Amino acid sequence: MRGTKISRKTRETEIELSIELDGEGAANIDCQDQFLQHMMETLTKYASFDIVLRASGDNEHHLIEDVGIVLGMGLREAIGDGAIKRMSDRVVAMDDALVMVVIDLIDRPYADLECPDTLYTHFLRSMAMSAGITLHTVQMRGFDDHHIVEATFKALGLCLRDALASQEELLSTKAAPEVRRG
Repeated sequence: MRGTKISRKTRETEIELSIELDGEGAANIDCQDQFLQHMMETLTKYASFDIVLRASGDNEHHLIEDVGIVLGMGLREAIGDGAIKRMSDRVVAMDDALVMVVIDLIDRPYADLECPDTLYTHFLRSMAMSAGITLHTVQMRGFDDHHIVEATFKALGLCLRDALASQEELLSTKAAPEVRRG
């Protein structure tokens, strides 16, 4: 199974994450902020990951930002070097909200985001940069910020589930990059 465990402690936050990409959508999350917990549970369910997350922080901004960073680090490490589908796009409706998310899990970090909540814009950007992925979100409709953010996390989860699917060969016109570790 593709997975990893990451711990990150700063003066502002303390985060422990265990992630299994080939899971069943099981979430065991305690992160001090109810909405962040709800969004992480939503992402976990729709991506079919298994996640254990413990996160605490000195304020909401630092907590949300650092959970995004650690999630991105965990995704990057858990994905590894195997050939995956890599790209995905999804459109999700949730009541008044209609959101499109498009991702490419290639080592080209970029985020172009439409999100009505600056904290969750920051979460998504931090995650994308730490994971080294390209992430686009488009708010097509919606007036309830909660619904828009939640539809974004659902669409992102579905994209991650699709893009992480294994395949026979690397999907690229270029050769696999040579990476030296250590």
